[in-house]
Amino acid sequence: PSRPGRIMSTQKRAVQTFGKKKTAIAVAYVTDGKGMIRVNGRPLKLVQPEVLQFKLWEPILLLGKDAFSTIDIRVRVKGGGSVAQVYAIRQAIAKALLAWVQKYVDEATKNQIRETLIAYDRTLLVADPRRCEPKKFGGRGARSRFQKSYR
Repeated sequence: PSRPGRIMSTQKRAVQTFGKKKTAIAVAYVTDGKGMIRVNGRPLKLVQPEVLQFKLWEPILLLGKDAFSTIDIRVRVKGGGSVAQVYAIRQAIAKALLAWVQKYVDEATKNQIRETLIAYDRTLLVADPRRCEPKKFGGRGARSRFQKSYR
């Protein structure tokens, strides 16, 4: 129900997407803004481990900073290890921009961005389906068996 005297066009423009890697899940929330990207409330350059900083910046460097200059992205990430979280974050950021462009810009630009991202690395848009195989009896892990002895 809208309040009287209020204009409906003040609807907030927003898009929500997610990225996954193993058991890590990152949810990206995009709104109009001025280029701020935060992960769990902290700037992108403070995300650990520092060795994988470049992986986080890949979607931004590929598409240019101007693609992100008019939007704010807030990412919430949980689960998995630190490396899996980094991969989940970068996927969430790439998918978030793509969803934003599709919803509020145009289809041609979206396809162009999609081609650029997929040509560089498919995991930026498509989740990696590999999961840990469960352990079975008769051995220490999923495939290894206990040593067999005859006497």
